[in-house]
Amino acid sequence: MGDVITVTDKKALSNLDVFSSTLQELASTDRQILVVTSDSRGSGKLVPFGQKYPAQHIEIGIAEQNLVGVAAGLASTGKKVFAVSPACFLSARSFEQIKTDVAYSDNPVKLIGISAGVSYGALGSTHHSLHDFAALRAVHNLIVVAPADNFETEQAIRQAAELNHPIYIRFGKKPMPLLSDENQEFSFGKGRIICEGDDLVLVATGETVYPALQAARQLETLHGIRATVVSMHTIKPLDYELLANVAAKGCPILTVEEHSVFGVLGEACASCVFQNGFRNSFKIMGIPDEYTVTGSQVEIFNHYGLSENGIAKEALTLMNT
Repeated sequence: MGDVITVTDKKALSNLDVFSSTLQELASTDRQILVVTSDSRGSGKLVPFGQKYPAQHIEIGIAEQNLVGVAAGLASTGKKVFAVSPACFLSARSFEQIKTDVAYSDNPVKLIGISAGVSYGALGSTHHSLHDFAALRAVHNLIVVAPADNFETEQAIRQAAELNHPIYIRFGKKPMPLLSDENQEFSFGKGRIICEGDDLVLVATGETVYPALQAARQLETLHGIRATVVSMHTIKPLDYELLANVAAKGCPILTVEEHSVFGVLGEACASCVFQNGFRNSFKIMGIPDEYTVTGSQVEIFNHYGLSENGIAKEALTLMNT
C-alpha cells in the first residue's frame, strides 16, 4: 500500500467548496449573513458568493487585524459575520483582536481559518498554521472546530450561522470524502465515532481523520486489529464523556493532528484520560518541535508519519509496548 490513499471519489469536494456553497445557500434567504475577507476571496472559494451577494460581502484587503475588528463591530449590531482569512495569519496577526474584540467582548464572529495546517505546502513554515489551535484554545469564550469531511463542514456552517457565540473553524484545501454514511449526527462539543473496535482507539481531527480511518482499515485487514476511530471535530469544548467511554475499554489510544504536538488534541485528550484515572497506553502524533520540511501536504504528511501507513505503523508500535 502507498503512504497516502488518493481520493478517487468524484463526489468528494474540498471542505472549502462545501463551506462556500452552504454559505451561499444560507445567504440567499438571510440578509443578516455577511462575509468579510482579507484579499482571500479566491483561496476561500468565495468569488461566487461575492458575485451573487455583493451587498453581503466586504473586502478589507491584506489587513487581518482590521478584518477581525470590522467583523466584531458588525457582529455587535446583530449581523451573522463570517471573517475569512488564511489560518496562519488570522490566528497570529490578529490574535489580540480575536482575544479582545471577539471573545472578551462576546461578539459572535464566525472566524474561518482557510488553507490551514500544512495546506500551503511548499510555501513553507511562514504559511503553515501549526499553532492556531494551541493559541486559540487558550482564549476564553471561543469554540474551536476542525471539520473532517463534507458532512461535518456543512453542519458546522449551518449551526455556526445560528450560533450566538464566538467560534473559530479551520479548513484545509484538498477533497475530503465522506467518512461514514451511518453516524450522521453533528453538534459542537460532541465527537463523532466513525467506526468501533475493541483493540485500539484512534482519535483524530480535521484532515487527519481520513488517513486514521484508512489506517484502521489496514490494521484490520492485515493484522486483525479492530480500532475505534473518533472524529474529534471540536477541539474546544472537548468531548470528555466520549473520551472517558473509549478509555474505559482499556486499549491503547493514539491521537493524530495536523498541528504541533504541543497544546492541542493529544495533550487535551491525555489530560482528560489520565486525570480521570485511566492508564491506557497513549501516544500523540503530530508535527514535532521543528520548522516543517518543504513540500506538498501529502509529502509533509508522509514525512511525519501522518499517513495511512505511518499511523498504522505507530499504532502497532504502541500496541506492542
